[in-house]
Amino acid sequence: MASVCAAFGISRKTGYKIYDRYKDFGLHGLSDRQRRPYRYANQLPLPIEKQIVRLKKDYPDWGAPKIRERLRQQLVGVACPAISTVHAVLDRHQLVKRRRRRRYKAEGTTLSWPTQPNELWCADYKGEFMLANRQYCYPLTITDFASRYLLTCEALSSTQEVYAFPVFERTFKEFGLPRVIRTDNGIPFSSPNALYGLSRLSVWWLRLGIRFERIQPGHPEQNGRHERMHLTLKTEATKPAMSNVLQQQARFDAFVDRYHQERPHQALEMKVPSAVYAPSPRPYQGLGEIDYPFHDWTATVTLCGRICFKKRKVNLSQVFAGQHVGVRQVADRVWLVSFMDYDLGYFDDETCRVELNENPFGPKVLPMSPE
Repeated sequence: MASVCAAFGISRKTGYKIYDRYKDFGLHGLSDRQRRPYRYANQLPLPIEKQIVRLKKDYPDWGAPKIRERLRQQLVGVACPAISTVHAVLDRHQLVKRRRRRRYKAEGTTLSWPTQPNELWCADYKGEFMLANRQYCYPLTITDFASRYLLTCEALSSTQEVYAFPVFERTFKEFGLPRVIRTDNGIPFSSPNALYGLSRLSVWWLRLGIRFERIQPGHPEQNGRHERMHLTLKTEATKPAMSNVLQQQARFDAFVDRYHQERPHQALEMKVPSAVYAPSPRPYQGLGEIDYPFHDWTATVTLCGRICFKKRKVNLSQVFAGQHVGVRQVADRVWLVSFMDYDLGYFDDETCRVELNENPFGPKVLPMSPE
């Protein structure tokens, strides 16, 4: 036996086990056996599982918590399964109706057409282009809607929000705060997987008292003044592209000065933007505190986008990480979650899943563009 086991590279214990199986069962004993245990210590007894299914058919509108409570009343002196076990049994028998959650679909908001500076700013990324060193450049531009004043033209290496935050903060410190900022539905202005398409950047704007407007997807003409500036920027400051980002930024800075001081605009009666624009009277002073005096309690959103409710986690969105939200009971076991003056959605203390409210940032009546 030792020489045979050595030839096949197995131990003598394994060799004797195979030999004993062959003596007892013949060739059939040499096939692989199931590794499934003969019994499970915590397996739900079949009669209890049948009772759960029967209760669900008797009460089709009941969920796992109510069925479990009814089962507990019937099983006197027997350990009752957990709610999760009851739900697993119902799911296994295809007795659970899975609701499809409403996903956010990008759409435009109500657009305004002010005539005074700083009432509305427009922001966007001009289409990326390659520099001479084979690196891509993503110019972030911010303009004042009424005066056509080009507030910022920053050469960035990406459209990630981590690069956009300092650009907007520097612009706010220099020119003050606008009342509204208009953008498209792209990153970092919007997040397709967050509540109502919000992003960390747009949440920060709301905290600063700045409302946002979004154009309809596929309709850049709703931000026509800004797109027209991009055409001039492309013609005068990107062809040919410079060798690196620093040289390209210097070219952008020269273009901004020329655009403000020298280039007249027909819409401004041939005036230059610097003759029409004035800084905002609302200075940038950072973020203030948020309080919710008309709510039952205030919750702080965790880094993973959740709030704690009775030792349970309620998923909200990571774009609110670190922000305070108000929670108010509006019905029996139903709670409303609000951020500032905006009602985000409802959750019940059974599922702890936020169901979206009507979009507080959605369109109402979109006026036709005068452009």
